[in-house]
Amino acid sequence: MPQKLSLVLTTSLTLLDQFQTIIYSPPQKPVPNDTDDAKRKDDALSLLTASSHALHSQVTKLSLLTITAPFTRSAICTVLSALNESVLPSLVTAALLVNPDDFTKAFHAEIQILAKAALKELAALIGEVKGVADKNDKAQSEGKKEEDLSQAEKDVVTVATGRVWDACDVLVDVATKGVVGFVIRRVEQWRDLVKDAVEEIEEWDPDEDDDFFDDLLGEDGKGAGDDESDENDDEDEDTAISHARKKSTLRVLKPVAQIFPAISTNRLKNAGNAPVASNANVRKIESLMVNLYSIPEDIDEVAGALYEANWEKHTRFLGKIKDDAAKAVGLVKAPWGAEGTVDKFTTWSKTWLKVVDEVSKSIDETS
Repeated sequence: MPQKLSLVLTTSLTLLDQFQTIIYSPPQKPVPNDTDDAKRKDDALSLLTASSHALHSQVTKLSLLTITAPFTRSAICTVLSALNESVLPSLVTAALLVNPDDFTKAFHAEIQILAKAALKELAALIGEVKGVADKNDKAQSEGKKEEDLSQAEKDVVTVATGRVWDACDVLVDVATKGVVGFVIRRVEQWRDLVKDAVEEIEEWDPDEDDDFFDDLLGEDGKGAGDDESDENDDEDEDTAISHARKKSTLRVLKPVAQIFPAISTNRLKNAGNAPVASNANVRKIESLMVNLYSIPEDIDEVAGALYEANWEKHTRFLGKIKDDAAKAVGLVKAPWGAEGTVDKFTTWSKTWLKVVDEVSKSIDETS
């Protein structure tokens, strides 16, 4: 392989390895400045979008130059040099500028993961380019004519290219939608999980569980006389308790499920950049995500406790769900940056809290 191409390829792979580590460097705390904060945030996302587009473009060139005969080393060097000197440093810089103080910890972590994925896929593609270059150099050293790549070899390069494109497209999508778009997507995912979990509990029939165990035990598992009668009474009592618990669970969970679309519609969609316009709002949206995130998992715990008739666990997690939901609603009851202002959602949240407090009494009644 001519020395220049070999050097550029090695440099690219070395840089990609280093950049994947740098992406996870401890974030630098931004210096607060009210006049520059908004611009700094916009610039970071704009740079991330621009560098992702540039990476997509350069990768397209690199792919075509690799699979199209003749294998033009000088042209490939030009593309790789552009990646090494401009595109990759810009992408990594942009990812580092998306710090948790300005953009929330969750969004910061998402960008780290996506940027590293793009770098990893690019390294895989450049590895394929190096393989093609090695093959051509070997043919030259043996005095043979360079052969065109087979369709299978072209497909390997094309597939690797497609993976980089996908990584770039995801980065552009997330950067374009910003923190608010990212949170909306998360809230919608949690909404769907909660909806599925509630439907599963609705479909659960404690009577069917009893029938299942009766069938499993068969005649040999049944008692005789008074003992059998006592056992049936106990089973009936347990089933009645399970039905009561199921009812009280759904009375709490149905209002909880309502907060996800309500918050998304009234406090996130059409909110612009207001949710991240100040450090106070960033901390608030961070807390909102923490509270909403835990609810789907805790509902799974409640469902498991129902099926196992573990009432202590059931009461504990159902109470936690109610508390986390109430905290989430309380965080955004007022419009962003307008504490004390009352709007439609503020009024709705007060009614919702009263309803949840009322239906939550059933938790204690069935304890």
